[in-house]
Amino acid sequence: MTLSQSKFSKCPVCKKPQASQFKPFCSAGCKDRDLLQWLGEGYRVPGPAVSPDQLMDHFADNSGRDGEA
Repeated sequence: MTLSQSKFSKCPVCKKPQASQFKPFCSAGCKDRDLLQWLGEGYRVPGPAVSPDQLMDHFADNSGRDGEA
C-alpha cells in the first residue's frame, strides 16, 4: 500500500479520512452503520430473486459432495 492510499483514503460511509484502527472506516460508528446496512438488507448483490424452495433444493443437491469433483 502506498502512502497516498493509506494517508488519504476515505471512509466508504461518510467520506472522512480513515482511522487505522477502524480501517476502512473512520470510526466505530461508521463501521457499525455499514454492518447494519448489510444485516438490514440495505446492500444487495444484484441477481435474480431466489425462492426459499430453490435454496432448499440447491443445498439438498450439494449436501453429499464430501469434496468430490
